[in-house]
Amino acid sequence: MPKKTKYIFVTGGVISGLGKGITAASIAKLLKSRGISVNLQKCDPYLNMDAGLLNPREHGECFVTFDGAETDLDLGHYERFIDQELDHKSSLMSGKVLYNLIQDERAGKFDGDDVQIIPHLTNAIQDYITKAGKGFDVHIVEIGGTVGDYESLSFIEAIRELGIKLGLENCVYIHVVYLPFINTSKEIKTKPAQNSIRDLRGLGIQPNILICRSEDKFKNHRIIQKINLFSGVAQERIAIVPNAKSIYQIPLLLKEFGIDKQVLNLLGLKETKPDLRQWEEMIVLANKKFQRKIKVGIIAKYLDNADTYLSVFEALRSAALWNNTNIEICWVDAAGIEAGNYDLEKLKSFDGILVPGGFGTSALEGKIQAAQYALKNNIPYLGLCLGLQMGVIAAARNAGLKKATSFEIDPKSNEQIIITMEDQRGKELTGGTMRLGNYECKISKDTLVSKLYKTNRVIERHRHRGECNPKFTSSFQKWGLRICGINPQSKLVEIVEGVDHKFFVGTQFHPEFKSRPTRPHPLFVGFIKSMIDK
Repeated sequence: MPKKTKYIFVTGGVISGLGKGITAASIAKLLKSRGISVNLQKCDPYLNMDAGLLNPREHGECFVTFDGAETDLDLGHYERFIDQELDHKSSLMSGKVLYNLIQDERAGKFDGDDVQIIPHLTNAIQDYITKAGKGFDVHIVEIGGTVGDYESLSFIEAIRELGIKLGLENCVYIHVVYLPFINTSKEIKTKPAQNSIRDLRGLGIQPNILICRSEDKFKNHRIIQKINLFSGVAQERIAIVPNAKSIYQIPLLLKEFGIDKQVLNLLGLKETKPDLRQWEEMIVLANKKFQRKIKVGIIAKYLDNADTYLSVFEALRSAALWNNTNIEICWVDAAGIEAGNYDLEKLKSFDGILVPGGFGTSALEGKIQAAQYALKNNIPYLGLCLGLQMGVIAAARNAGLKKATSFEIDPKSNEQIIITMEDQRGKELTGGTMRLGNYECKISKDTLVSKLYKTNRVIERHRHRGECNPKFTSSFQKWGLRICGINPQSKLVEIVEGVDHKFFVGTQFHPEFKSRPTRPHPLFVGFIKSMIDK
């Protein structure tokens, strides 16, 4: 008989950005540490089909799953916390549900019924949720936005109905709220949290557990008593979580409050001893002041939102801490380089340079110039996706091919070192059409990259539509580059490295998506070590 999945629903109130995703990931971490199989899912109210066309300045990075789904950055948190690959079922947006619902209506699948929000849309949402949770002990579902948002109402109603259908003994509702501190009167205010809980109860959901975010750590039982009085949530199921130095401390903070035990009790799951030894070791390292410190320059297009390169930053930090090194990550405006407003000699102050992924023509010349400088001055360089492409153009220009360019910069040029992939032509303005997800890479023996990976075959995640032009690959060696990784099926260039360079590595894939806080990606480890040696 198949196992019966238990469900945890995480909602938020008062303000956005409280950390619902971190809360969901933290609870998943605590449960998995006890040997419970878990899965996570993000339900977003946006009318997009997926996160592929969302503005990264507003929404942060687009995280890509192994099966090619373009998702919200919270899936990156999920994967890093539980060290588990998620698939397309873990990301659901309103646009996808509505699109498929309308297709079913057009196909006559409702036998002439009026198609309505309730029950048709809510049933469809429930179907997506239960399919994603199938086969796991516990399925954790984060509802995007805040309670009271018009666009979230169908998701809230769907999880309310699921509680009835599955039995409330199989469901836990966790609500994340905010406790503002009024500095003039030195008071913690609970009224916004009270109002949010009241809104949720007005929609038919009584939360079982409250996670109250605050700016500072404080011990005030009267606050908990007051929240208990107005919410009906038991005091032992209310956690006041302050800002932490690292998001990876949150599972341990929730454990201190006994939230994991409360979840087990509510769901009727057996309590086993958690194993968090490696996680705790990582937290100690993350908060340690090492004698060594390195400084990395990120040649960036988006300077106003660190979440745009979230997985890159996390991969750098984890690789640094496991090498007993503190790291300073600095923004460098690629557009400023391109416009001539940034002195390239300043790049010498960095121990390493990283060019992350990106799209569009903006600031590409600035990234090429930074890569040229790294090549000429033997500065460790890591180029990710677009960073590989700009690195190859930089090498060509340094070697004398001054007009070397890409299909994005000059679509009419005959010296496009980077071209549109054959099967991507004509798809430049459509979503979900790029080369996405896992693809194999065969690595050449006796190369720097093979030594870092310790294997000659890897599978990495992709998100691109450009490739190295086969017409020019025979010239890479004289440009000072070695092609050290190719896709065995398509023969596409996957990895290049500098021939006579301390560390110059470019990847057509995104290694940051597979890096973990307790298991950093080998390419990032190699990059960090090259900077330490420098």
